[in-house]
Amino acid sequence: MKEILFLLIGLSLAAMIWIRFSPIDMDQFHVDPADADEPAGNGFRLIGREAPRFPGHPDTVLQAFIDIARNEPRTRQVEGGIDEGMISFVSRTKIMGFPDIITVKATDELEETKLSVISRARYPGSDWGVNRERLDRWLGQMEQLLRE
Repeated sequence: MKEILFLLIGLSLAAMIWIRFSPIDMDQFHVDPADADEPAGNGFRLIGREAPRFPGHPDTVLQAFIDIARNEPRTRQVEGGIDEGMISFVSRTKIMGFPDIITVKATDELEETKLSVISRARYPGSDWGVNRERLDRWLGQMEQLLRE
């Protein structure tokens, strides 16, 4: 009986380590949000007419997004940059370290910048609305920052 308990504990620890440290294939995730697969129940996407628009040049809008994302705990920029016009971040949950990948692309629309965004869980299953809540919060902060 002890062996089974130790085996279960060992497997649980191995799974936790894999979740936290497994590599993420950014070629799969660092894509234009409009071209990405629909995230279904494990993410949220705003593209096309639904994508928010902000006043200012795309570089300014992306820099504001970067600043807001960098203030989020356990979030880091992993791919892209302002010069590319598209950036991807990884944000991890506090305890288990489940990764969510957030990709944002800025498109110049003359007087405004369209921000296409997608935030989705790395692993399948429900994200319990975390990705939508995060994007709503970040975009609300951008609204305040850029419309002052």
